[in-house]
Amino acid sequence: MDSFLAPLLILIAAAAISAVLCIALRPLLTRYALARPNARSSHSIPTPQGGGIAVLAGAFLALGFSLLFGPGLLLSSLPAGAQNDLLLVGAAAILLAIVGAWDDIRPLPASLRLVLQAACVGLVIVYAAPGLRLFPDLMPLALERAVALLAGVWFVNLVNFMDGIDWITIAGIVPLTGALALAGQAGALDLGSGWLAAALCGGLIGFAPFNKPRARLFLGDVGSLPIGLLTAYLLYRLAGTGAFAAALILPLYHLCDATLTLLRRLARGEKIWEAHRSHLYQQATTNGFSVLGVVTRIAMLNLILIALAALSLRIPGLWGQLACLAVALLLTAALLRSFARPKAVHG
Repeated sequence: MDSFLAPLLILIAAAAISAVLCIALRPLLTRYALARPNARSSHSIPTPQGGGIAVLAGAFLALGFSLLFGPGLLLSSLPAGAQNDLLLVGAAAILLAIVGAWDDIRPLPASLRLVLQAACVGLVIVYAAPGLRLFPDLMPLALERAVALLAGVWFVNLVNFMDGIDWITIAGIVPLTGALALAGQAGALDLGSGWLAAALCGGLIGFAPFNKPRARLFLGDVGSLPIGLLTAYLLYRLAGTGAFAAALILPLYHLCDATLTLLRRLARGEKIWEAHRSHLYQQATTNGFSVLGVVTRIAMLNLILIALAALSLRIPGLWGQLACLAVALLLTAALLRSFARPKAVHG
């Protein structure tokens, strides 16, 4: 019973702390971190950014309280190794949040930003998941870590790129982290990662009322970058259990939209580090979809992707997992296709 109670209490505490901090910080952020609209913005009025501070603080305070006082409250405790992993990944996320906060206030050169992001991702790969191997029979450790580093840096930026309209990060990351929290209790993921997923899910839930269309508060890079790192770490841990298909299926909409947009921009010779409105979810708002309509469709797709990921865990064998992945890709492609076309108006 206590194994299920701990992540639930972590989620509730993280949500409450995050919501209180959003209220407390908003006047300060309005004064010092106001995002003013421009030609490439999706918002039309100046809006404070930096809500990610509340999300991360809520998540880490709730998680830290559980680690320190959970055993005394008759909750399950984590092994020392799992606690150390959480401390390390938390430290890397805080460092990345500092990079994001700096970039929010005074934009950093793209090259420096990438180096700092790579340093944080590398810290997680080497020290928070030192023995984790995904392809031990296919590539040496050094090459696998290089691939993991590139994938991690891409995922960090991917979440940042996708945080371009109200509630889209809520629609993408809340279902994903909620599913991973349940996976931790079901034994499909280690317990420490399940607790971290519950904490991040709670932090985002507490932030959600302030980011609903029309948003009164944005995450900012201070939030989207470390949320990308934490989510990538959780998916990396899931893939390390052998659930590689599930780890691909869960974030599939965000992966496909961001990656397709990147490839299209590269093909057009655009500077990919500059702000733009080329993502398919952004095109959807131009094509007649409301912001709420876009994020609702993404959230519904993500619920289906969770079911397919869970099914892939229960189907043994490569072909069963590939079938789940293929269905997930078809459904994701269908949604992307609908976003790329003008919305039909029925009279």
